[in-house]
Amino acid sequence: MQAVVQGAYGGPDRLRLSEVEAPTLAADSVLVRMHASSVNMADRLIMRGMPYIMRVVGGSLGFGLRGPKPAVRGIDVAGTVEAVGDGVSRLRVGDEVYGESAGSFAELLRAPERILGLKPSNLTFEQAAAMPVAAITALQGIRDHARAAPGRHILVNGASGGVGHFAVQIVKALGAEVTGVASARNGAMVRSLGADHVIDYTVADFTDGGPRYDAILDLVGNHAPARIRRALRPNGILVLSYVGPNRWVGPLARILSAKLTSRFQDKKTVAFTATTNAEDLAVLKSLAEAGQLTPVIDRTFPLSEATDAIGYLESGRHRGKVVISI
Repeated sequence: MQAVVQGAYGGPDRLRLSEVEAPTLAADSVLVRMHASSVNMADRLIMRGMPYIMRVVGGSLGFGLRGPKPAVRGIDVAGTVEAVGDGVSRLRVGDEVYGESAGSFAELLRAPERILGLKPSNLTFEQAAAMPVAAITALQGIRDHARAAPGRHILVNGASGGVGHFAVQIVKALGAEVTGVASARNGAMVRSLGADHVIDYTVADFTDGGPRYDAILDLVGNHAPARIRRALRPNGILVLSYVGPNRWVGPLARILSAKLTSRFQDKKTVAFTATTNAEDLAVLKSLAEAGQLTPVIDRTFPLSEATDAIGYLESGRHRGKVVISI
């Protein structure tokens, strides 16, 4: 089968479309005939091996000491179940699924059943592929940490990005008021997703004495956490989910500092890493089928141009998601 592989850390030029062995079936997994995937910031970080500390500690994301493991890139999954293991009880051959599993820039993928769900019936495979990592992050950040509910006002910093455009829609679906921070170029898109207010960050600073919010989801990291907390109401919550600029430890130092300083005031800071699971994939499916959650796709690349897709993500010019069709 064809897959996008990488043997050593570096830029998009390290990626190659190659013939590799098809994965074998495991008891708790399914084989998925891939139709689409999408590019996430995690793909870029694993490709470059950053932050460097992850090369030592490793973990489930796929960091190795000298190169990424596994060698096949990609995380987001959208495709059709081709075979199921003996221990699989929920999915069947022929099911259209979406979810998360390493190695998705390939024609065939082995994925654990627990991190796959049935694809929203009203979405194409490309639209479904745009959702898993980004929409799960938005859901858990907004629902679980920002505690969106009627009567609360939540600000999303980075509202036009891959996670941010889902976050705006989820805030509205949960009945809260939402302010999105984006450039003037993307302001109309953010409003079309349901934002009650849009702040153009090129002309206004949301931390500089304006309205106060019950929670702020920061997906950018362009302000110090202490400054962002100035825009919170008493007992407000700052939710951090972004990649820091430090190539050695990423956002860790910034997050630890923010959490320590928040211990001495009523405004709290929460940093989190999303965890994909079948239950939350089902929630997203329901929101999509109810018309409350629609992926915005900036560009779609074929599998043979995966290097260009990641390069486009790195350029920062995209809005919404960058998708790979397989």
